[in-house]
Amino acid sequence: MPPGRVLSGMRPTGRLHLGHLQGVLSNWLKLQDEYECFFFVADWHALTTDYAAPFQISGNITQMVLDWLSVGIDPRKSTVFRQSEVKEHAELFVLLSMITPIPWLERNPTYKELLQEIKDKDIHTYGFLGYPVLQTADIIIYKAEKVPVGIDQAPHLELSREIARRFNHLYGEVFPEPQTLMTAVPKVLGIDGRKMSKSYNNAVLLSDAPDVVEKKLLGMMTDTARKRRSDAGNPDVCPFFVTFHVLYSDEGTIEQVREGCAKASIGCTDCKRMVIPRVLASLEPIRKRRAELEKDPSVVESILKDGRRRASGVAVGTMIEVRKAMGLSGC
Repeated sequence: MPPGRVLSGMRPTGRLHLGHLQGVLSNWLKLQDEYECFFFVADWHALTTDYAAPFQISGNITQMVLDWLSVGIDPRKSTVFRQSEVKEHAELFVLLSMITPIPWLERNPTYKELLQEIKDKDIHTYGFLGYPVLQTADIIIYKAEKVPVGIDQAPHLELSREIARRFNHLYGEVFPEPQTLMTAVPKVLGIDGRKMSKSYNNAVLLSDAPDVVEKKLLGMMTDTARKRRSDAGNPDVCPFFVTFHVLYSDEGTIEQVREGCAKASIGCTDCKRMVIPRVLASLEPIRKRRAELEKDPSVVESILKDGRRRASGVAVGTMIEVRKAMGLSGC
């Protein structure tokens, strides 16, 4: 038996990019061989900011799950499902919202940051304020012992532990407190030097054709101090180097590029062409697998349907315990 249960999810934003691969999916691939994993499409969470455009979500789900499968997420090993198809998430969310103090939600650092950052959407809603409660329901309804997060997400899981602890104090021990499974999230920058994101239109998609990937990478920002080829550079401040050479090159190539850039013996295009073949080679099996999956339009729905059945079996059992603990078993 796998040593414990892991849960993780992703909001359906459509086709995924190298940032998703390096930051999340590569970790999921390892976890599915070590734990009992539940990976879910967080479509209700998508509504916390995109409630005005829900018509995009369905198509985004298909594209995202195709990418999951293409990189090797295996529905025979992991339960892959859509959050909104397991209605017990919503029931537990309602019950947890009854016991969660509002100040706990208002002190959430991400809530404060996004209120300041997101100016093009009205996110002053109960759903946005309360998304950590729904997140907690997502986790503890499967009694997940571990949740993979980066260091910036650790406060979210601490709030989930507080809510689970409060429930157990009020009604008896039902839920384990989920533990942080810290993951190293590498620096993945987009072609404009900012964090890779489709909203910035700076992403290299997993499904991009090889010529598109090459064109994007050849046009990527480098060390701005190198105005001319003869100018010495600093690889440590070069967005291309710190992303693509660090992630894809061997130590020998990294040292060769580092020295060549610092001494201006190679140009930025030379630097890029030394690693682009490695990037293309890593993406090729993903693209091929995706092409095969796309031949059968029903494959994603079939996998999500089976995942719903498996996830529901666990969630229904948990909710029987919850209702009994709260004295609601007759409802």
